[in-house]
Amino acid sequence: MSTGKAIGGSVLGLVFFVVAEIVSSLIGEGLYSLGLNAAACNAVAGILFVAFSILLFKALTKILKIRMEDVGITKVRFSLKWVFIAILLPVAVLGVFLLLPGDFVLSDMSKTEMASRLSAGIFFSGIGSGFVEEMLFRGFIMRLLKKRWNTAVAVIIPSFLFGLIHIFGMEFSVTSCLLVIAAGTFVGIMLSLISLEGNNIWNSGIVHCFWNIIIIGGALFVGSEADTTNSIVSYVLENKSFALTGGEFGIESSIVAVAGYVLISALALVFLRTKSPQEA
Repeated sequence: MSTGKAIGGSVLGLVFFVVAEIVSSLIGEGLYSLGLNAAACNAVAGILFVAFSILLFKALTKILKIRMEDVGITKVRFSLKWVFIAILLPVAVLGVFLLLPGDFVLSDMSKTEMASRLSAGIFFSGIGSGFVEEMLFRGFIMRLLKKRWNTAVAVIIPSFLFGLIHIFGMEFSVTSCLLVIAAGTFVGIMLSLISLEGNNIWNSGIVHCFWNIIIIGGALFVGSEADTTNSIVSYVLENKSFALTGGEFGIESSIVAVAGYVLISALALVFLRTKSPQEA
């Protein structure tokens, strides 16, 4: 594969991702303005995000003259071990924080607001962003770079970009930005190894999906201050350590979460090395 095709396909994939996200969000907002309840609108927007992305990515494979299977978007299939790990990782991270001294704070959201927040967390942030980001980063970008260069380049560059995009539009301090980029890169490496181990984007997608639902889905927020606007329950930590709380981005960039990313990455490497050449 040529350099232009690998880079051009990656950039176009990112453009299609943004288009799908914007269009699905606008449709959800339009339905809300027509009187559909917010929870249903969020569910529709999340489902449309996935549907539009698949359609656009199919068009991209035709442009690049490759198959969806070539970028890891195969028939849907999950490995039970990764489904288990997908649930265990965020639950374990939250469990560590809940063992630390802190206080629970309840929001004053109405039942309608709670339903809307949870719906957005499950369908848009969880299913939508979780799987579509995997199609883009561990599907198109990683596999196009792998075809052009090698596995190391294909894992490291998209992972760094994955960390980098999480600071866009954020008014963070330099220290927080560096922490987010580093943590995001570790997440990207973990998801890349999971995707390579299963030879598709679905296992990394389910891990990404459950992480988003449980950690940022709106049911429980853990941090140095309560977030009663976006979460039903907050657990406010007594320890305000920058490394422990993850700085301005939150516990996803904390030392606890990063330890989880590294542990699962090591586990994925073990699984990769035990696969036969025919399975890899």
